[in-house]
Amino acid sequence: MNRQPFETPPQWWPPKLSPFMIRVWRSLRRYQQIRQHRLLDIDVRGAEHLQAALAAGQGVVITPNHSSHADSYVLYHAAEVLACPLYFMTAWQVFGMSSRLESLVMQHHGCFSVDREGTDMRAFKQAVEIVQQRPHPLVIFPEGEVYHLNERITPFREGAAAIAMTAARKAERPITVVPCAIHYKYQTDPTPELLQVMQRLEEQISWRVRTDLSLHDRIYRFADAMIALKEVEYLGRSRSGPLAERVADLSDIILQRLAERHGVEEPEGLIIPERVKNLRRQVISRLDELDKTDAAREPLVHDMDDLFLVVQMFSYPGNYVSERPSIERIAETIDKFEEDFLNAPSAGIRGTRNAVVTFGDPLPVPVTRDRATGAELTRQLEVRVQRLMDETLAATPAVEELRRAVGSRQ
Repeated sequence: MNRQPFETPPQWWPPKLSPFMIRVWRSLRRYQQIRQHRLLDIDVRGAEHLQAALAAGQGVVITPNHSSHADSYVLYHAAEVLACPLYFMTAWQVFGMSSRLESLVMQHHGCFSVDREGTDMRAFKQAVEIVQQRPHPLVIFPEGEVYHLNERITPFREGAAAIAMTAARKAERPITVVPCAIHYKYQTDPTPELLQVMQRLEEQISWRVRTDLSLHDRIYRFADAMIALKEVEYLGRSRSGPLAERVADLSDIILQRLAERHGVEEPEGLIIPERVKNLRRQVISRLDELDKTDAAREPLVHDMDDLFLVVQMFSYPGNYVSERPSIERIAETIDKFEEDFLNAPSAGIRGTRNAVVTFGDPLPVPVTRDRATGAELTRQLEVRVQRLMDETLAATPAVEELRRAVGSRQ
């Protein structure tokens, strides 16, 4: 995963949505879409659902999955098809790591910053105001992070539902949430490049290159070695058992230790991203109290590294490849290996791709303050986005899938 700065944001970036500037930047978007993300064609489905909600004058929140850094390009292509600009709630780190011009371009495209680790009331109020009053939809990625899981939803955070429900309580128009699924497919076979990366990974840990094994087997051998190294580092010894269980156990142990060290109480049932968020908030607040040269910062910096490791491990579901060894799942996993173990700045794209973006039936937002209702709305959105994704997968021709699966074992 991409390592980002986690600290108190230096400023807030408001939206400066400009349909004129969006048209001005259209050619550059298309160039970056193809050159940087190797994304050739985008198919927009279910546009009638979003169009109906907008035609009825409703305030709309769109909740897509977030598997790729290309997602914003996919959604802006959809916006062009719909002739409707979009607002985006965007992690402040995206602005913080961009130039002034890049930040301004994002603001012209309706992006505004949010501090995901804190209680960012300015971003929250901005989002509510957009949903209540403005004619264009607001896009929120409920997964929070880019986990590079193109075919599986990770647990949604409740922020999108909270914004929609807060807007609904005082809005003079109905508020709806539109589930949205984005799915990518390779159009050219990335296997030769994936084999090269896998070789580099094996050489990195002084292993013999196992060209006699399938990519599937080499992925799991490498993953087992990496979790064993981390178990030795944190527990003093490696463990046995299913990979997914070992990853979950190690993550839980690290988070429990950090919670005890910082005196953070963890309610039952919190998903790992929420546990990480609560602990990061505590660590960041302590770092803010210390001078940059204070030696007391070092253990806190190590704590931030531990939290990043937990998020990294969370992005590797142990059965993701074995459940369905498509070339997309194999490529995503090796691309993440490249980021995490070869220090690549971003996951590679190994071949040209197409994307499908599907909008589902809008969900009316109830006018209530009940937190349980917000949790249920979040659950429904998560289920519906996964269903849209599954339907896209089911429409893939079986012959093409077989060709891809066979090719991945070369």
